Amino acid sequence: MTVPSMIVSHLDASDPESAALLARLADEDAAVRRIALLDIADLEEVELLPALVATLRNDPAPEVRLEAARVLASWEQEEVVEALCGALLDTDEAVRVAAAQSLTELKDPASGAVLSGWVERPEPFVRAAALRGLRELRFNRVFEPALRALVDAAPTVRLEAVGVLGWLKDPRALPPLAALATEDAETGVRRAAVGALGFAPATDSVVTAALLGALRDGAWQVREEAATTLGKLRAPTARNPLIAALDDGYWQVRLRAVRALGQTADASAAPAVAALLTHMVSNLRKEAALALGELCDPRSLPALREALQDRDPDVRKAVRIALQQIEGAAS
Repeated sequence: MTVPSMIVSHLDASDPESAALLARLADEDAAVRRIALLDIADLEEVELLPALVATLRNDPAPEVRLEAARVLASWEQEEVVEALCGALLDTDEAVRVAAAQSLTELKDPASGAVLSGWVERPEPFVRAAALRGLRELRFNRVFEPALRALVDAAPTVRLEAVGVLGWLKDPRALPPLAALATEDAETGVRRAAVGALGFAPATDSVVTAALLGALRDGAWQVREEAATTLGKLRAPTARNPLIAALDDGYWQVRLRAVRALGQTADASAAPAVAALLTHMVSNLRKEAALALGELCDPRSLPALREALQDRDPDVRKAVRIALQQIEGAAS
């Protein structure tokens, strides 16, 4: 099968090297076309960009379209973003995935105007890919579509919508995100929603209640994220639930809870944290020492001095840091 003539017939290269490359894009051998595509991309000549776009749209070989989707990640012209969005509907799955990945490389907020037009397409893959591409662009006009996507039937779409709203940091998103954090059926979506709540004010009672509920979630990954977010917020009502989380069945949750207690700077949590200086998991002992340094409670000094004999050098280093912080504050 030959390449459709539309790929190269309308292009006119200004130098022999470019002209030769464009001619190779019309070769019957897909391998030749693929190498020509890479060579054209290496030139980084904007006048040759239409050839890359046309190849993505029209080449009959999936492997060539796949390569075109990859190399176009380096460009952000409107025609490129449009072509990559169109490739989300390609008949070949690998091409669709490559196009979605390239859209995540976008940095120019102006690209959001194109991407946002694909957020409410009927195909779940396309909706998710468009939202993922928009996530770090902070394109404010996607707020309402992303909010609607929080109740999308596809978990992947809900997950990407959470990511967009977390980056936008619009307070209007906090109540629906809080609801998702405890009510969504998918562990990954609940965890993402818990993390996205990190921009809330510490005094937001709805958010705090959701995070405390997530700290009791049946999935340890959600509990771990809840402890992390509570530490970021320094929520005043989180101390006792975080202390309770120090007995969680998963050490990952206990580690995040220790770290969060240190961030709260509530010295009354120090005795519970100090008890972990003898825990069998060295990472927990290290985090406990670092947290005690942040809590700066002189009552922790005896336990810390004893921990100077810990068998793990990283723990001993953390203990020395904590001792310096507490003793320095007292002097």
